[in-house]
This record gives sequence, structure tokens and C-alpha cells, in this order.
Amino acid sequence: MSIETFLAEARAELARVEPHEAARLQAEGALLADIRPRHNREAEGEIPGSVPIERIVLEWRLDPRSEHRIPGITEETTVVVLCNEGYASSLAARDLRRLGLPGATDLVGGFRAWAAAGLPVREGATPAIT
Repeated sequence: MSIETFLAEARAELARVEPHEAARLQAEGALLADIRPRHNREAEGEIPGSVPIERIVLEWRLDPRSEHRIPGITEETTVVVLCNEGYASSLAARDLRRLGLPGATDLVGGFRAWAAAGLPVREGATPAIT
């Protein structure tokens, strides 16, 4: 199977959101999980209120049944995963749905689409959850 097919299959399981919809969901309490590497966040900034989570621990920190989850994560939590351009986030969101987060999805176009839409961005890089 090619990565394009793998990605298309993952996206078929998601109700992906555009930047303004992600902003609305965040205002309503959704978690924006930023899985970009620190060097990208330092260079391009972050979405205010987003939570950087290292990709390597994402499933453990957001599995609603994991003893290692971050506080407040339940099966009802809406999570919007974002990466640079919306590719890796699709795979991650699909995995979160399979772990028991039916409200997990990803941001179409990633952080760069958010910034291009003129939505708020702040400088710097918050330490990621590891």
C-alpha cells in the first residue's frame, strides 16, 4: 500500500475541519493538539491555547483510559490534531479515534493554513508534553 492510499484511508474515517471551524471548536472547549516538532513551533509560532504534545507519546497522553493521559481527557473530549500542513495529523487523529476518542479529527492544511487564514498565532514554542 502506498502512503497516499494509507493517508486517504485514514482521512475517510475523519470529519476534518478547516481553520475557522477549528477556532470555533477550540472556543467551545476542544483541545488543539499540536504535534509539530519544537523547531517548527519556534520558527513559525503556535496557536494560542493549543497544547504541544510530542508525537511519540500522543496516544498515551490522549487515550481516555490510559493512566498516562493528560488531565481532563475523556471519551467525550473533542481533539483537533494539527501538524505543519495536515498530513501527519490525519494519521494521528485516525489513531486517536481508534483508541476511543470519537471526537478526534485534524486541521485541514495544518498550522500553516491556520496562519494563512489570519487566525491568532503567538511567537515562541511552549514546552511539549512528553
